[in-house]
Parts: sequence; C-alpha cells; structure tokens
Amino acid sequence: MRKTGGRAAVAGVALGLVVLGAPTATAAHGPVAPRSAVTDRSAGSTAGAVPRQVHDPWLWQATVGQRPAGPAALVFFTDRTRYFESTGVLVARDGAYRLIPIRIAEGHGLLSPDGRHYLRPQSGELLDLTTGRQRRTMKPGLDPFAWSPDGRRVLGTRSNDDPVISFGPDNQQLNDPEKPDDLLVVDPYQGTEQVVAAGTFAAHHAAAWSPAGDLVAVAGPPDVAASVAERQRLVVVDPAGGSLRWQVDLGERRILAGPAAWHPDGSRLALLAFDGCAGLGCTPEQTAARTWRIEFLDAASGHAVGQPLPVAASTSEIVGWRGDDPVVQEVSGTEQDTDRRAVLAALSPGGTREVLVTGPVGSTDLAVPGELLTRAAFGGPEPRPSPFAAPLWLYLALAVPALLAVVLVVRRRRRRHGATDAAPV
Repeated sequence: MRKTGGRAAVAGVALGLVVLGAPTATAAHGPVAPRSAVTDRSAGSTAGAVPRQVHDPWLWQATVGQRPAGPAALVFFTDRTRYFESTGVLVARDGAYRLIPIRIAEGHGLLSPDGRHYLRPQSGELLDLTTGRQRRTMKPGLDPFAWSPDGRRVLGTRSNDDPVISFGPDNQQLNDPEKPDDLLVVDPYQGTEQVVAAGTFAAHHAAAWSPAGDLVAVAGPPDVAASVAERQRLVVVDPAGGSLRWQVDLGERRILAGPAAWHPDGSRLALLAFDGCAGLGCTPEQTAARTWRIEFLDAASGHAVGQPLPVAASTSEIVGWRGDDPVVQEVSGTEQDTDRRAVLAALSPGGTREVLVTGPVGSTDLAVPGELLTRAAFGGPEPRPSPFAAPLWLYLALAVPALLAVVLVVRRRRRRHGATDAAPV
C-alpha cells in the first residue's frame, strides 16, 4: 500500500506540472526557468522582423527579470496588465511576450538599436533584455531622446531647475526654479556624459541624431516666456565640438518630428506642423480642428524644402523611414481614451497610407529597434502571448495546493486500509 500511495503522490505532482505547462528541467536547474521552445514560442514566428500586430499579454505574464526573452522585435505600452497602469510589453524576436514594469511617474524608455537593452528615463538604469539584469549606469535625472545610430551613445536632457522654491526673511526668492536645462550625450554602458553646447534652452522637447552620428538637432523653448507661449527653436550642432551649424525659430505651430526626424540620406529634417488655433487659450474643439502636415527643412541651411505631406491629427512622431516614406506613429481614440490604439504607418507623397504595425486597444506607444527600422523589416508574423509564460511564483502557487490535495488523499487511503487491516476476522 505504501508503494501505491507513493506512486499516486508522484503521479499527482507530475500531472500538476503537465497541466501548468512547467518544463521538468525547471525544477532541476534552479528557480528561474528559461522560456520553453514548446510552450513559449508562437507558431510561425520569424526572427528579425517587426510583427504586423501584437496583443495584450496575459495578466500573469512573466516580467523580463523573471524570465528573460532575448532581443526585442517590438515594445509597446499599455495599462491593460496586472499592474493596471502604463506597462512596457516586450515582444521578443521569437514571439515571446514579457512585461517591463514601470515605476510611478516614470516615463517610457528607449530601446537600443539592436533591441538588446531598454534604457529607463530618470533613474539611469539599463535593463538587459537578454539576461533580465538591470543596473544603474548613469547619474539619475536623464530624460533620453534618442540612441545614436551606432548604439553607443544616447542624446538626452537633464533639468537643472530647483525642485522647491525657497524664500529669505524678507520674502525674497533665494533660488531659481527655471534654470536652463543641459543637453547631454551619454555613454549608457560606461556612464560617462558630455554637455553639448547647443545654446540656451529653458527646456528640450525633442532631439534627433543625423544618420552619420556627427550632428544632432534639438528643439525646445529658448526661455521661460517662449515656454509659456509654446514657441520653440530648432538648433543643429556638432555634439563633439559644440559648433553651431544653424538655428531657426519654429514658432508655436511647428515642432521637430521626433527621434527619427532626420531623413536617412542626411539631406532633410522633418517637422510636424499644423494650421489652426495655437497656444494655451485654445478650446478642445479648436485643438481637435487643427490640420496637420509634415514639413521639411534643408539639413545644411535650415531653409524650407520639398512639398508638405498631410498627416492625421493623431500623428505623434516619426519613428523611422521606409525609403523616402516616413514611418509615423499614430495614437487614435476618443477623448476619454477608452479605445485608444497605437499604430505605425508609412506615408507616401502620393497620399497613400499603409499600416505596418497595429497595437492592441489601450496601447499608447510602440517602440521598434533601430536596426529593424533601418532595414524596414516590417510584415513579420502575428505572435500571440503564451499563457504558460508565467513567473515561477505562479507555478508554485498552483502546484502547492495540488500537492497538498494529493497528500491528503494518500493519508486518507492509508488510514482507511489501516483500519480495515486492524479489524477482527
């Protein structure tokens, strides 16, 4: 009877593991399980391509730190996870889904061009997507804009404003809460940083590297008055020598078009511009009535070139290029954002719009590694998250009750048979 009870216990535990989808090698090799080639790989997934569409993860989906999944094909951001607030969702090259939890008040980070690292804003921490390890490599406070094309440097800004205004005995203000910000080039691996002499800016709102990595473009309000009026200036500068190439006032209706605003051939810079009401006094109806377009400036002089390209009002930035066609991010939805959805679309001068990537309802941002954008590697398969890619604690939480139930059954059977054997004949 003891052999029968022991076999029943082993069979129960084995059945529990099979039902949970936990690979048997997990228990033998340690608490952190590598992803299973059977249960955590989407059928038909192809490495090296951006998926056409992605989906919400399971509520119990493992984080990158719990079960590393490898380089990213895409990262999107949504609040429809178990954290119920904005969360990064990694879609790996083999189709595996993992969560990138975001701290309170933390913004969305940047993917390295090779898709192997995720740089967190403000904290100065670098998350290795292939190992799950996270380490602080830089001084905190950096708000990153863009990785350099070679993936070795990051262009970002750091605020110098005093966090608290203090006053002296005569009620005179002792500090300056509106100090000019620093534009920085940072080595995210070594932690070294260099201030870029791009002129005085009250704040930097957007920046982009040239394709060769020898120039940067940065835009933002030059002083506090411009910040209040929402007027911006665009400057192109050599980050190494600090030599100013040119600058142009953008006014209140034009902004730099994002981290990929520089055309791949280096000849033009793209702006997002609108017609309609501008400034803080606009009503929601007036803001919604704006008509948007992409304009181009000559990268050597700052003069307007080419023909504007109409875009949807939901366009937020240019994330890359497919030949001469800009690839833009659009985030559409109602005023309540209950059905917002982020998509990437390629726009042609003839007015054609082709949707390349579609995020799930509730998504707010899509990030694609630079190397896939450079190759215009779109049109990959549509991976779905595996329900078995769960953290170890969930396996344990489900396995322990099953094991206890098996033990109770075995004990009850032993007592029953013991009472039967002890009964008089």
